[in-house]
Parts: sequence; structure tokens; C-alpha cells
Amino acid sequence: MPELFGVSDILDVISMQHFVQNMVSIPLIQPVIDFLLQIPVLGYIVALILWKPMFALLIFPGLMTLLTVLLFIIWFERKLTARIQWRKGPLEVLRWAGGVIQALADGLRYFFQEVIVHRDAHRLYFLQFPILIFIPVLLPLLFIPAGTIVGIKSPYSLAITVAVVSLIPVFIVAIGWASNSRFAYIGTVREAFMYFAYEIPFIISVISMILVYGTADMVTIVERQAIPGIILNPIAALVFFITTVMATSRLPFEIPEADQEIAFGPFVEYSGIMFGLVMTIAYEKMYILSLLMSILFLGGGNGPAIPLLGDISGVIWLFIKAMAVMVSLAFLRSIYARLRLDQALRVSWTTIMKISLVSLAIGVIINLTTVGVVG
Repeated sequence: MPELFGVSDILDVISMQHFVQNMVSIPLIQPVIDFLLQIPVLGYIVALILWKPMFALLIFPGLMTLLTVLLFIIWFERKLTARIQWRKGPLEVLRWAGGVIQALADGLRYFFQEVIVHRDAHRLYFLQFPILIFIPVLLPLLFIPAGTIVGIKSPYSLAITVAVVSLIPVFIVAIGWASNSRFAYIGTVREAFMYFAYEIPFIISVISMILVYGTADMVTIVERQAIPGIILNPIAALVFFITTVMATSRLPFEIPEADQEIAFGPFVEYSGIMFGLVMTIAYEKMYILSLLMSILFLGGGNGPAIPLLGDISGVIWLFIKAMAVMVSLAFLRSIYARLRLDQALRVSWTTIMKISLVSLAIGVIINLTTVGVVG
């Protein structure tokens, strides 16, 4: 008869020592951490937060960093666009700091506004999908390594992350269907067309890099990048960047939303905090894809070691690289006009598809000549 677990066995599994053995190392503040660990309840909380899987989920690249990036990139995009167009952009909220917390003020406003569900909407799904979409948004963050910090290690972490991210457009289409509005339907159909147009070249570019590194484990990919992936396969980097622009509805591919035509596309019927949630979907996806691009093509958390920061050194380098990619994506909003749907589809199914196949050929050649080992 199998032996049952007792309460003491469970406590042993979740003991503080279990978390301490795999904690984030930060030499700069290690004396403070050691002191806090001696305090009974507070020590357990500190050990749990600094436990690498929990740190990845809550701090970086997880929830807290995601929220901080959202507040910054929305403000930065508005400010940059305004400056290029000779305007001031957000200014009134915290004027002395250039309106930097404008996005936070907008979020608070959305929170206290009434959520209106129009009578023709599929009410249950209309309210559920904006919340459920956070599952494919947050889950990939567990597999993305920031130096030595990673939530879940898997030899298929890259494939799992790409598969989960690919579910986000499915939820967007479902949101448009639940709205049961002709304008939401237009945006939904556009999203579906764009999804099929960019997803195949995007996946091909990822496969080409899997061939280059000989693995789909993102931790190993970063370790093998003695030479950044953008140098090894610049064509794949170009395809990945362009398809990221399409996937996040950045101009010139802001086709599903198209403010001047269908007023925010699939999300046109949403209001209040629900609108606040769906509005940030593209930015959340941008954050995840920027992290992926940094890992595949820019060396991930690789960079000059900062001894005092310990494990946080890799976090800093990955964050800087991801932010550089996000700023580049935001810059496109100010310099390109929107393409028509047929133009975007033609570009994707012809030019981008051909370029992605070239990147795949480069990946195959590198794989055969290096036996899958780079660096």
C-alpha cells in the first residue's frame, strides 16, 4: 500500500530552505537579505519572492516589469509621436516630469468608469475574453530566461512560447465575435487575415534560429550566442522584426484597429476597465516578442558582468535590449502611413515569405556546417 504524505512532509517540501537554495543572488544587498531571512514570517516571504521561478513570475520578466513597461511605453509612444509632429504630447498629469504618469492616470479613469455591455453582445463571453487573454500573455514569461533566472526550464521552451503567443490573435477574434457588432466584425476579419499573413513567416524565422543554435531551449540559445544571432542570420532578424510589427498592429500595419476607419476594430464596443484591458494587449504582446527577439538575436542576458548585482546583471542586460526593440517599434508609429489590408497581405505572402525562406536556408546551412553548435 503506497505511503501517504503527512503534514510534516508537505511542510518539508515548502520549507524556506527549499526556496533559499534557488534564490536570486544580489551581492550588493546580500547582508540586508540575510538579515530579513532571520525574521520568521518576513523571511519566508522574502525567500519566496527571491525564489527564481517566483521572481521570474512576479518581478522580471513577469508581472511587475510588464506593468512598468506598459506605463512607460504608452507614454513614450505618445510623447515621441507628438514631438515628431511638433506637439507636446501628454503633459498635464505630473507636468514637471513631462506627464510621465499619464498612462497610470488613464488606467485609474478606466477603472472607475462604467462597463457598458450593449444588448446585442454575447454577455458572458464579452466579459470573459478580455480577462482570459492574459493567460497566453503571462504564461510565456515563465519560459523566458533572464540570465540565470527562469521560471520553467524546458528543452522546448522556445516552441512552447511561440505556440502560446500564437493563441493571442485567437482570443482577439473571439473578442470581436462576442461584441456582435458590424464594426467589431470588420476589425476581427482584418485581424484574422493579418494573423495568417504574418504567422507563417514568423514561425519560419524562429525555426531558422532553432537550426542555427541546434536547440529550442532558450537558456541554451543564450549560452551559445558567442556571436549574436542578428549577425549569424540577419535575414531571420529582419523577418522577425517585420512580423513583430504586424503582430502588434504597429504602423504601417495598424490595420485591425484603424482608428480613423473602424475606431479600434475588434475592441470598439468595450468601455471602462474592459477597454483598458484590451487596449494594452498589443503592448503586452510587443513586450513578449521584444524579449524573444533579444534572446534570439541580441544575446539575451549576455553582457559585461556586474559583480555587485549578481544574478540581476543578466536581468539588466535583457531589459535594456528588450526596451531598445520596443522603442524602435514605437518609433515606427511616427514615420509610416498605414497600409491597406490588400497591400499588407501582398507584402506578407510574397516578399516577406520569400525572405523568410532565405533565412531558413541560412539556418540549414549553419546547422549542417557547425553540427548545431554555435559559439
